[in-house]
Amino acid sequence: MGSPGTPGLADLLESLKQRSGLSYAALAGRCRMSTSTLHRYCRGQVVPDSFGMVERIGRACGATREELNELHSYWLRADEQRAAGTPPDVASDAGAPAAPTGPSAPVPPARRGLIVPMNRPLPWAVVLVLLACLTLTASSGRSAGGRAAEPQWIPGPSWQQAPRAVPATLFGVTMNSSTGTMPAFHVGAVRLWDSGTRWSQLEPQRGVFDWAALDRLVGGANRAALPVLFTFGGTPRWASPEGPKTAYDDGSRASPPDDLADWDTYVRVIATRYRGRVEAYEMWNLAPSPNFFTGSPSKLAEMTRRASRIIKGADPQATVVCPGIGELWQQASRTFLSQFAAAGGYEHCDVAAVKLHQKDFGDKPETMVELAGLIDRTFHQAGFHLRLWNTGAAHRIAVSAPLSEEQADNYAVRFYLIGLYTRYERMYFYNWGGTKIPIVLQADGGAPTRAALFVEELQRWLRGARITSCGHGLPDNLPANVWQCRFLLPSGSGDDEPAAIVWADSGEAVMTAQPGAYRVRHLDGHRQEIREGAELRITERPALVEYQTATASNPWRFLGRAGQRCVPARDLSSARHKLPNGMRAGYASLASRAPTSARWSGPGSPRDPPSGGTRRGKIAEMATCGSGRSPYRRTDHRLRSRQREPARDRLYRLRHPVRHHPQDR
Repeated sequence: MGSPGTPGLADLLESLKQRSGLSYAALAGRCRMSTSTLHRYCRGQVVPDSFGMVERIGRACGATREELNELHSYWLRADEQRAAGTPPDVASDAGAPAAPTGPSAPVPPARRGLIVPMNRPLPWAVVLVLLACLTLTASSGRSAGGRAAEPQWIPGPSWQQAPRAVPATLFGVTMNSSTGTMPAFHVGAVRLWDSGTRWSQLEPQRGVFDWAALDRLVGGANRAALPVLFTFGGTPRWASPEGPKTAYDDGSRASPPDDLADWDTYVRVIATRYRGRVEAYEMWNLAPSPNFFTGSPSKLAEMTRRASRIIKGADPQATVVCPGIGELWQQASRTFLSQFAAAGGYEHCDVAAVKLHQKDFGDKPETMVELAGLIDRTFHQAGFHLRLWNTGAAHRIAVSAPLSEEQADNYAVRFYLIGLYTRYERMYFYNWGGTKIPIVLQADGGAPTRAALFVEELQRWLRGARITSCGHGLPDNLPANVWQCRFLLPSGSGDDEPAAIVWADSGEAVMTAQPGAYRVRHLDGHRQEIREGAELRITERPALVEYQTATASNPWRFLGRAGQRCVPARDLSSARHKLPNGMRAGYASLASRAPTSARWSGPGSPRDPPSGGTRRGKIAEMATCGSGRSPYRRTDHRLRSRQREPARDRLYRLRHPVRHHPQDR
């Protein structure tokens, strides 16, 4: 474990274990590994394959951030030595034969190539050559072991912003039913596709329209107060007789119409008929694709330009959504997006639509973050930064294997959370009403599944919430497999209450409850009261952790012990009678010394805290939780000794003496 007196990975792991007071068996149970494996790690016999295992041990032992960084440095060094074939810098195990020494000792493989007798001084030329080699090695982008250099360590969340409202419309679904029935659980928006509303179904013959299905769907959505996104697609056979067929059995074509005048007429009729009833129009579904659109990017850009002009003329309030570009894991589709942008397609849209999904629909939803990064770079290179809507998945989703009940429940919720993480404005889950997909929310005519009810609970958590940041793993001071988004939630007192939704992308993790944490809410509706410093077990099912702390809207608010809400001194006149007897004296002693501007100035009308008032006033503005003895009394007394008490406050205190509760004495 390093030369004598030199700490290493195993040394630090062993010292953390000893400090924690846990046995090998207890620590191994917390870290989800065998006792023998943990013993080998702490003895230095084996280097863990990933830092995640090292981090899990460190966090279970209560390691600080500095100690975790130190563990990371030691693990990187040991891993590089292992990759280079160099024996790790650890002591020999007890009972193992000592390494041979002396002239007969073999040269380690990684050190062969330059053997210099050490009983002779090195010539200056050799020294200069060695220095030059070391300089070149250090300046190259690779380590001595041939591995790529580590990227820059950037601590903090993945992004942070001023609080921004979480829109209810984020939680969208694509309708896979033409009955007009809306979801029986709460959603924020609906998209119409695979719902009997393709062009070939609405206009089976030129100039002959069948509005029955679309009228039912738009009417049902309007009655449920759900914004409608209508998606164009499925060219009728009569508009492109020689075009390739789509994947549907209605004879529709994947090619654009031969005469764009037919397209103009169709768009105009739709936009005029549903003016004010359809909120947004998606210019086409899933391009490029042999099953949906085989035209060129320039042709699609021209169709978008013409349709946008017509829609804005018929319904100026409507939102024009550019065609949903799909299969973006493939470079060919990203090239299509770039060419569509170069043809001016995005100049005529309010929103850009893409198909954001996993490579394989059984993969973790967090893999969509990688695709979101590819999409973002493609838009950046094209010079466009529009609002983004995720409007579906890939055609192959219908033949993907169904997920287990547990996976379906967790993945459905995390689908929307990844939308928040990637800062998409809307996420349309594919789909509602169908059953031949990996995750079913509700079959048309059936009851919502547990996955749907969990999605509904997520919306309940975030009703009126404002998001501030999202992060993942070690940079955000989290276990490597943990993700987190932070919010400000509305509360009954009128102040925002901090909260965070946390989850693991795989397996479990153990975290310590941060200062101010007092409750955990689970998707099944269960609520768990916790205390600061308590152990939190993070699983693949997201959970909401609520905090009590000062907020931006009221920096004077002080929140104390877990499960208790403190009332500012200025609110004492209306809240004191609700407090336990043991807490009244503490509040009264603070309220009696608060300046008039910090107290209630009239029935039912509190003033804002003074902006630049005295330090004594700020302390008195805070409230205390717990035994009733104010932790600020002695501090307040010292401040009063240096600053004269206003006469009006002194008179108020003399006229209203405080009767202390016995436990305050």
